[in-house]
Amino acid sequence: MADELTHRRRLLVLAICCMSLLIVTLDNTVLNVALPTLQKEFDASVSGMQWAVDAYTLVLASLLMLAGSTADRIGRRRIFVAGLVIFTLGSALCSLAPNLESLVAFRMVQAVGGSMLNPVAMSIITNTFTDPAGRARAIGVWGGVAGISLAAGPLVGGALVDTVGWRSIFLVNLPVGLAALLLTLRYVPESRAPRPRRVDPVGQLLVIVLLGALTFAIIEAPRAGWTSPLILAFAGAALLGLLGLLRYEPRRAEPLIDLRFFRSAPFSGATVIAVSAFAALSGFLFLSTLFLQDVRGLDALHAGLWMLPIAAMALVCGPLSGRLVGSRGPRIPLLLAGATMTASGVLFAAFDAASSDGPRLVGYLLFGLGFGFVNAPITNTAVSGMPRAQAGVAAAVASTSRQIGTTLGVAVIGAVLASGVASSSYADGFVAAARPAWWIIAGCGLAVLALGALTSGRWAQESARRAAARLTEETV
Repeated sequence: MADELTHRRRLLVLAICCMSLLIVTLDNTVLNVALPTLQKEFDASVSGMQWAVDAYTLVLASLLMLAGSTADRIGRRRIFVAGLVIFTLGSALCSLAPNLESLVAFRMVQAVGGSMLNPVAMSIITNTFTDPAGRARAIGVWGGVAGISLAAGPLVGGALVDTVGWRSIFLVNLPVGLAALLLTLRYVPESRAPRPRRVDPVGQLLVIVLLGALTFAIIEAPRAGWTSPLILAFAGAALLGLLGLLRYEPRRAEPLIDLRFFRSAPFSGATVIAVSAFAALSGFLFLSTLFLQDVRGLDALHAGLWMLPIAAMALVCGPLSGRLVGSRGPRIPLLLAGATMTASGVLFAAFDAASSDGPRLVGYLLFGLGFGFVNAPITNTAVSGMPRAQAGVAAAVASTSRQIGTTLGVAVIGAVLASGVASSSYADGFVAAARPAWWIIAGCGLAVLALGALTSGRWAQESARRAAARLTEETV
């Protein structure tokens, strides 16, 4: 089917997929600048604000792999259309939420739809652009849109919160979602995997237990106590979920998580890099937004404007990273990303860059540059070394890693802040707690740098080729 499409039709399919990516990833971060407003309107605690963000990313992370494998089985366009309908409906419900609890619930509805969009869209792109060079360029565009929408979320949210109100940040999804739905029905061809996977309900349940219990334990620990029976119970449930996955999934002929993918060093590295990079991004935005508004006293619009350097660098570096991956491989973009993200975190942690406008701007530019370069090599590495028949599952693992990172970043940074704030006045406690939080972000950048160097060498590429060949033989 893909070989019969004209070049113009392929570009249109890419544009439609990027429209869905735009609204789904924008909603990962667009709510950040509205958190102080929600805190006042709904009398929310720090953990309440964390749940407003993490309810969305947690459901995404839990369901992405199921959505990818289901789309491979019953039709990628069919699942993509269902995702657009549910996401648009969830956005409308969020705009009407009467309280924080309702908003959290409606964000979860949004995320159910969103889980059917990103991995499926990537699978559609992979099967539409069959030429490796063309696929790398398309993924570069995809990565650029992802980076821009994530980084621009606070800017868009700030402008909307200060001019229309926080509910408008969800209403803007409606026209984009409806337009993408109509264009998908008209132009996106249907495709399926030749040998799709069966449903794995036990594996899906274990993933939900692992991610849900871990996130709950991290977010609620500062309030309940790290050694309280409740937190220990949820931490134990998360551990059991992980052990269950490691024991149960290899025994299935068609598991939800194919652990054989991790035989490839670049694929394993890309997974951890995705978790680290997106934990750094979500933590960076969560921390910066609250600091700018609650400590520096800026309104939502001006706080969002401070995020503009991140969005601008993502806009410039995302497509450039895609071209570098296509022509030179993932090594250079990953090293640049890791080095600049680490430098940004160190600038804030060791030199208190947040307190002065000039150093703060430099820190934001460095972080935006690093994040702009990291997306394309993650996606390309995750997908390119796998059989095309399993594109949906491989893309879903990469997307899941991003969402896990986003969820953990907010949970961990929020927990650090909550512990510090609880011990002093809000402003003084926030400033004191911010320093270790910035060091955590710097550590995430260092992980990207180290893993980028380790998993992009010749031995790693040979590992990827062996893993892909073996996986192909085992699935024939």
